[in-house]
Amino acid sequence: KTDVLIVGGGLAGLALARDLARAGTDVRLIEARAVGFGASGRNGGFASPGYAVGLDEIERRAGRATADALEKLTLEALDEMRALCVANPDAGTAMTPGILYARRTPSHGGLQHEQAEMAARFGVDLTYLDRDEVRQRLKSAKYHEGLRSARSVHLHPLNYTRLLARTAEDLGARIHEGTPATSLMNGLGDWTVTTPKATITARNVVLTTGGYTGPLYPRLQRSFVPVATYVMASAPAPDLLATAIATTDAVGDERRAGDYYRLFDGGHRLLWGGAITVRDRSPDAVAAYLRRGMVATYPQLADLPIEVSWSGLMSYARHKMPQVGQVEPGLWHATAFGGHGLTATHAAARAVSEALLGQSDRVQLFAPWGLTPTFGPLGKAAAQATYWALQARDAWSEARAARG
Repeated sequence: KTDVLIVGGGLAGLALARDLARAGTDVRLIEARAVGFGASGRNGGFASPGYAVGLDEIERRAGRATADALEKLTLEALDEMRALCVANPDAGTAMTPGILYARRTPSHGGLQHEQAEMAARFGVDLTYLDRDEVRQRLKSAKYHEGLRSARSVHLHPLNYTRLLARTAEDLGARIHEGTPATSLMNGLGDWTVTTPKATITARNVVLTTGGYTGPLYPRLQRSFVPVATYVMASAPAPDLLATAIATTDAVGDERRAGDYYRLFDGGHRLLWGGAITVRDRSPDAVAAYLRRGMVATYPQLADLPIEVSWSGLMSYARHKMPQVGQVEPGLWHATAFGGHGLTATHAAARAVSEALLGQSDRVQLFAPWGLTPTFGPLGKAAAQATYWALQARDAWSEARAARG
């Protein structure tokens, strides 16, 4: 028996386990494989405020007050992540401040407006960079301007996930790896989860699985599309990389179908990620696909050797916002972080923990975005078609910008 059982050992589940254990709650977490096995350990390591959906779209759906409160949740999460890394310098998180959001098409004043709005609404200090300033850092004709966030960070995501797990355990949470949940049943006021070696009864169960979610609770599995994304890392080549990238900031562009990348290992190696599809690819195919995008941006890196590549599944809801809340009495969920999960997972975990502890109702901030069905194969086909449409729109916009 336990007060709270968490199913899923990614960032959302581990952050929730930590928060509950810190409050003295008896909490267990079960993970089918190992902590960080899914998107939590395989992502690009970008930690910044916000969600996969832009602030304006959130405001149109739920109003300004809710949009502001949701943004502040992720700002709180980001600050706590930074503090955890600083307090544990030997954990291998390699936390580095600075993310540069570079535009491949001119914003016509849009970035300056965003800079002013973030300062006025949230006290977030962003630095605007014009074309020359961006190209001093990113030696590519593709970029026109950018915004730099000194508050955002990039880090080693799997080492950070493991640090979060150790922190939760140190506070009293019990984590069981290699323990899949095989059934979920609602009893008289309690929930029962069966695993191959144990039966666990809990007053509250929280499902924090992502792209690898199985049929434990079919309604949750039907509410998002598992989407594959891709990352590769180069062999050491500091001199060659210096001809292209002259910043320690992580870099992302404004395209929905965009690239993201950062130097690591003291500037000796490059991590490059991008693309989403509804089917997984082999490591060789991943590297070939990503290399084309890299060389199109930086022709001088055509001879950069790639050492390793990988892919993984993340969960996307139709509305592209996280799905967070209570689906039945005592049954909670926090999932579908849509490629923006390093901070959003922590924000969701904090909202759920405060609800379970009776501290706040901030979990209701996510109520406008529920468990919307994705219709299985039709949802996958729609997701892929949407991505291709975004790629086509991005290419057309870039071609216009290149023509001046």
